Amino acid sequence: MDPGGRMEPAGRWQNLPSGPSLKHLTDPSYGIPREQQKPALQELTRAHVESFNYAVREGLSHAVQAIPPFEFAFKDERISLTIVDAVISPPMVPKGNICKELNIYPAECRGRRSTYRGKLTADISWAVNGISRGIIKQFLGYVPIMVKSKLCNLHDLPPKALIEHHEEAEEMGGYFIINGIEKVIRMLIMPRRNFPIAMIRPKWKTRGPGYTQYGVSMHCVREEHSAVNMNLHYLENGTVMLNFIYRKELFFLPLGFALKALVSFSDYQIFQELMKGKEEDSFFRNSVSQMLRIVMEEGCSTQKQVLNYLGERFRVKLSLPDWCPNEQAAEFLFNQCICIHLKSNTEKFYMLCLMTRKLFALAKGECMEDSPDSLVNQEVLTPGQLFLMFLKEKMESWLVSIKIALDKRAQKTNVSINTENLMKIFNLGTDLTKPFEYLLATGNLRSKTGLGFLQDSGLCVVADKLNFVRYLSHFRCVHRGADFAKMRTTTVRRLLPESWGFLCPVHTPDGEPCGLMNHLTAVCEVVTQFAYTASVPALLCSLGVTPVDGTPHRPYSECYPVLLDGVMLGWVDKELAPSIADSLRHYKVILPLGELFYVLIFIVSLFLIVLCALNFLVLPPFQIFMNIAIFEDEVLAGVTTHQELFPHSLLSVIANFIPFSDHNQSPRNMYQCQMGKQTMGFPLLTYQARSDNKLYRLQTPQSPLVRPYMYDYYDMDNYPIGTNAIVAVISYTGYDMEDAMIVNKASWERGFAHGSVYKSEFIDLSEKIKQGDDSLVFGVKPGDPRILQKLDDDGLPFIGAQLQYGDPYYENCIVDNIKVCSNDTGNGKFKCICITMRVPRNPTIGDKFASRHGQKGILSRLWPVEDMPFTESGMVPDILFNPHGFPSRMTIGMLIESMAGKSAALHGLCHDATPFTFSEENSALEYFGELLKAGGYNFYGTERLYSGISGLELEADIFIGVVYYQRLRHMVSDKFQVRTTGARDKVTNQPIGGRNVQGGIRFGEMERDALLAHGTSFLLHDRLFNCSDRSVAHVCIKCGSLLSPLLEKPPPSWSATRNRKYNCTLCDRSDTIDTVSVPYVFRYFVAELAAMNIKVKLDVI
Repeated sequence: MDPGGRMEPAGRWQNLPSGPSLKHLTDPSYGIPREQQKPALQELTRAHVESFNYAVREGLSHAVQAIPPFEFAFKDERISLTIVDAVISPPMVPKGNICKELNIYPAECRGRRSTYRGKLTADISWAVNGISRGIIKQFLGYVPIMVKSKLCNLHDLPPKALIEHHEEAEEMGGYFIINGIEKVIRMLIMPRRNFPIAMIRPKWKTRGPGYTQYGVSMHCVREEHSAVNMNLHYLENGTVMLNFIYRKELFFLPLGFALKALVSFSDYQIFQELMKGKEEDSFFRNSVSQMLRIVMEEGCSTQKQVLNYLGERFRVKLSLPDWCPNEQAAEFLFNQCICIHLKSNTEKFYMLCLMTRKLFALAKGECMEDSPDSLVNQEVLTPGQLFLMFLKEKMESWLVSIKIALDKRAQKTNVSINTENLMKIFNLGTDLTKPFEYLLATGNLRSKTGLGFLQDSGLCVVADKLNFVRYLSHFRCVHRGADFAKMRTTTVRRLLPESWGFLCPVHTPDGEPCGLMNHLTAVCEVVTQFAYTASVPALLCSLGVTPVDGTPHRPYSECYPVLLDGVMLGWVDKELAPSIADSLRHYKVILPLGELFYVLIFIVSLFLIVLCALNFLVLPPFQIFMNIAIFEDEVLAGVTTHQELFPHSLLSVIANFIPFSDHNQSPRNMYQCQMGKQTMGFPLLTYQARSDNKLYRLQTPQSPLVRPYMYDYYDMDNYPIGTNAIVAVISYTGYDMEDAMIVNKASWERGFAHGSVYKSEFIDLSEKIKQGDDSLVFGVKPGDPRILQKLDDDGLPFIGAQLQYGDPYYENCIVDNIKVCSNDTGNGKFKCICITMRVPRNPTIGDKFASRHGQKGILSRLWPVEDMPFTESGMVPDILFNPHGFPSRMTIGMLIESMAGKSAALHGLCHDATPFTFSEENSALEYFGELLKAGGYNFYGTERLYSGISGLELEADIFIGVVYYQRLRHMVSDKFQVRTTGARDKVTNQPIGGRNVQGGIRFGEMERDALLAHGTSFLLHDRLFNCSDRSVAHVCIKCGSLLSPLLEKPPPSWSATRNRKYNCTLCDRSDTIDTVSVPYVFRYFVAELAAMNIKVKLDVI
């Protein structure tokens, strides 16, 4: 383990607990903070924290170096601004404030609903006409800081110190605090960087005449993570179009122009390079000749002419200064848009040639298309990368804003360029604070370039602490992207065999995001550190790879191209390739060559998602697929190369908490993964310091008697999520039909599943003062009879006071605590208050419960204990579960858990429910049956029960045992809806829907059928007409029009009380008008049709 409390990959899974245990609960030191935080929990957010650490240190310096100098003309002088350095400081109190503690901690930001952020300062070098004039230090704005990162004030603090700062002892970090809300940047799946992927997309045909569905796509990513997408398209006439994106605009360029512009080779040399390995292909030869001929026809025979030709046409779109020549403009374009990961133009040329060969092979059916859904062709975009890409773009746009500010100032006054004036103008530049807060608060990306993403929304989510399990899942979630959710095909959502060990097959939501929102397995890690591969090419050449500009011994058609990190390195003989791959694996194991070989053959050896620019790939697929055994008896000598650490390594952290999940039907495990995240439990231990909008708390949580050992590995007893209940499987009274369940009233009275909800409300006077009421303060009028003994002198309720309807507050609740908040600058002066109330929520009829096997049920009745069935020993079950819930759902894991829980209670044990521990040969029934038998109970877990009503013995044996039950957050108190009259829709005049706006309850198509079937048509008429949008309309009987009858205009002499008639404007008569009752929406419909020139005629009988 290294000093940061981080576990090394090799040792991480060696010290797993041998099985679950309850001993620590009675340990005297339980509850005393540890010396160090638990590494297992810290590992869960490591990808987030370490990627951010990289982004704000090395990444930031790389990004600053990659920002080109910004040049513009000002009063006939060339001015150049260059950012030479940038640094982000930890969150501190602004200078000039008097306070004891200068550091700001996350708990304060949550408490006063502010953002946890640090200062971004940059050194800006400025030059006039190429002569440097010095460096100005400039504040660019505040950027959010990730909690527990190296810039956070909690970094490396032990649990005791964390508790002093009002944090959890096991605080994991990995999130940002924006306006007091914890936000997580989602991990997104992106196309694998710098790798040409052959794709067939029918929609590409619509890009223009002659386009086909064949293309080769590449997601090019630079060292500092800025990315662009680039495609080669195959056209019907055999030529190739290069398609790239600049500032969200698509551009197309015939490939010949790109190749000639990149290198000063002759046409014949370019022709030879493209023909490598396809020398015999006459069609390809003609196509290449045609592509080069197109360039000649435009009068471009040399590299310089091509660059001039391209620069002249593209410079309109590139915001370059006027003095920049066309050639330079074209070079800028190639630098920004084409193979941006490669340093030299020659490398770009070889890469484009390889992509062209691959494209023709795809079009002719010589190579298969690569699956963009396969993990081999994907990588994870970590939060740090997104943060860095966004930061780099905003720093570039800051430089542009300086030019705009300077031009504006120059229009008003005469500005001379000197350090003092520049410092003033720098302060007018666009601040980076707002864009960053907007990105993290809404998850919407506002970017001129699009950062190479396919989506611009849904990048951030709230890390809601509903319970600890839900909180964990946010950090292990990887999303395929919002763009794929709209796709009609299901190929994107499929579970592919190669995602074994990377993505959990169980933990994905059912419904719309199914298969798009996946979760990493417990053992999967995301690589966040960049490793350098400078020494690899020389090693490969020594192993027998021919360099790209050399000639191999064999013909090119008998060689494979070798790519390292998106660079075409050379060629390797097909017969030599397997031995080179083996040699590299051998070196990886025996040589301590730093991270190089640790990462080199990532796809194949470690169960890690390939992330860094370190993917060594010899193109044939034997490197990608491996023979891995799961159990020892599956090992085949000479074939198997690896063995799994443990069989449940294919499951995510949350799927690992399901007991005996290998005995359940798969969809039930999926449901449990979702319901585990909706459980009322203990989300945190610092209730007093929190001011979240809503927090749930279970009053009487318990440690499960039957659980997988991964529960102990992550120390989940600190955040329990349920109660051990005695469950009898019996159909009793009929109140347990269709997933309902009966709960023993005595258990409920003793506190079974009792809970409470914490609600916080902020009262901010400064916002009310903004609205014009300046004299507001907290306080009370002395001697006011309404507040007698209910409010203190400041006008606030007493802590612990029980509020009822009619008190100076409005909900039946208990005041839990009151915090007086200041503002960021420290001059709040008692203007903001946070009141936290505790609302008791004990189970009532209609509340939702679930076991850990996806068996959800509604509490249908609190049954008196004297009427409940009881066992021979006098034990009464807590819950009666309907036996019809088992056959179709096949949750055998719950039956085993019931037997295991019963034997655990009898013998004082804690049973291991890790999946795959039992098998056909070693049966769970045998094991737990023998334990029950040893305790004097029936081998099969059944008992004789006596009716609580008659006292007679029930004829059937009843299956009864101990099952861990969870109370879910869906409660009747939050769902019930009542309406008499209320708001209506402006257009249709029908009652609006929605509980929050006091809307009506939808009486839909099926409810209509039910009333018709009952023969109660008048009731239906009342519901859908009288109580909805009944209206009285005037209709002309002669012409049948609803629209033509209009009220006659009164002459001025008429009195206001005089009765006016309706006249039909078509018939010009008033005696043909009659009134009818119609739904208002029908009148609206007639008017809509009239607007479309369709006449509606009514026959009035």
